Amino acid sequence: MTRQVEVRSGMYRDSVGLMQVSRDLRALDGVSSALVAMATELNVDLLVSMGFEQPDGVTPSDLIVGIEAADEDAIARAHTALDSALAAGPSGAGLSDGSREVPPPTILAAARRAPAQLALISTPGRVAAIDAADALAAGLDTMIFSDNVSVEHEVALKEIAADTGLLLMGPDCGTAVVAGVGLGFANVVRPGPVGIVAASGTGAQHLMALLDGVGIGVTHCLGVGGRDMSSAVRARSTLTALDRLDADDTVSTIVVVSKPPAAEVAELVTAHAERLTTRTVLGYLGAGQPDLTATAERVAAAVGLSWVAPRRWGGPVPTSRQGFLRGLFVGGTLCDEAMLIATSELGVVASNIPLDGGRRLDASLTATGHTFLDFGDDAMTVGRPHPMIDPSLRLERLEQELADPTCAVVLLDIVLGVAAHRDPASDIAALVRQYDTPVVVALIGTRDDPQGLEAQATALAEAGALVHASNAAATREAIALVRRSRA
Repeated sequence: MTRQVEVRSGMYRDSVGLMQVSRDLRALDGVSSALVAMATELNVDLLVSMGFEQPDGVTPSDLIVGIEAADEDAIARAHTALDSALAAGPSGAGLSDGSREVPPPTILAAARRAPAQLALISTPGRVAAIDAADALAAGLDTMIFSDNVSVEHEVALKEIAADTGLLLMGPDCGTAVVAGVGLGFANVVRPGPVGIVAASGTGAQHLMALLDGVGIGVTHCLGVGGRDMSSAVRARSTLTALDRLDADDTVSTIVVVSKPPAAEVAELVTAHAERLTTRTVLGYLGAGQPDLTATAERVAAAVGLSWVAPRRWGGPVPTSRQGFLRGLFVGGTLCDEAMLIATSELGVVASNIPLDGGRRLDASLTATGHTFLDFGDDAMTVGRPHPMIDPSLRLERLEQELADPTCAVVLLDIVLGVAAHRDPASDIAALVRQYDTPVVVALIGTRDDPQGLEAQATALAEAGALVHASNAAATREAIALVRRSRA
């Protein structure tokens, strides 16, 4: 085998596009491994973990290329394919005369070309705040899909939005539904009388999927970013979103869903909700608070529909072995919810996003005792697609945990949706078949999602996983398996 590492200085490309280029290179005859990515610390570490030499003096603005192939000829063919892919770049829109329209260079320029009410921004965090300021200046409600935007910039942008009567969704707003149109990672849900304000992306997706499962539709889901209900941001966008939904005659029930909020901010939002004319259900995650499934059940009661417990797929409970619970999540709120339940049942949990009283993992993320990882955390996505798009890092860790004799049970989430990986179950199912370690899956999605909820659940269950449509139920079954192993 021949390995080669190359650095192309100052060549920025979108991380999702580079992920596809890497896949295309790996599919070439004679190529066994390839990585094309921006030279963030995380990606450089990944390159080294794949067996390549560490490049010196690189910056996140540089492009790194690592190719392992059978011989020099295969390396050369891979470089030819790489050059062609990078030269092609994104294409502009076609015009009637066959020429190409030059894409607008800024949000303001784009807003001048066509009437719009909302801008969706997905640019690197260091420039997303500038783009968002442009969008607000153009009079547009703005959704910032990007993460790695500073909290100082977030507060400043939300103050601008409040002063101009606009709504800023995000930063790190992965999911929204506006007038029935899904944005970001949204699931395909039926329209209906519920409006959601979400300081949580995967929490909103889980709630929408649970409601859809019992026939309750959602017309709006206004994501506000996971930090909106923190002490620093003080629910600036949450309050605006509540007022928007309260003024909408198509919404008969409002639901607020949030990662564990700051106590004083939760009180602020609760007081604001009590002044609304629209019935409001509050779903704050936290110790002693209802989980997301319980919140969905409360919403069903509010709209007058019977509740049906979320489905479970899978055969008999597998034999457990002594050890610890390991949680591998792509959704931060789903990880929070699982940790809240696990902490109450098993004690202290270690994590890269620990709860109050939890144990923070060091930079190596080495598991110690009961350990939960959020692969969608900002630190894990610098220069990389979100793990709901590119699951490679989590798949590597899943195989590591399945082979670890100290791991009794693996708990993980799979989140479906229009922008998520087209078949997340297949690679996970293949690993589940190879090992005896029990795997419990929280499968978040709807029957109309492009991946197919039933097909994904069946593939996982046939591989031997225990699959739940409720994250809380999945967590409780995983805990029961760990306890049984210690009996």
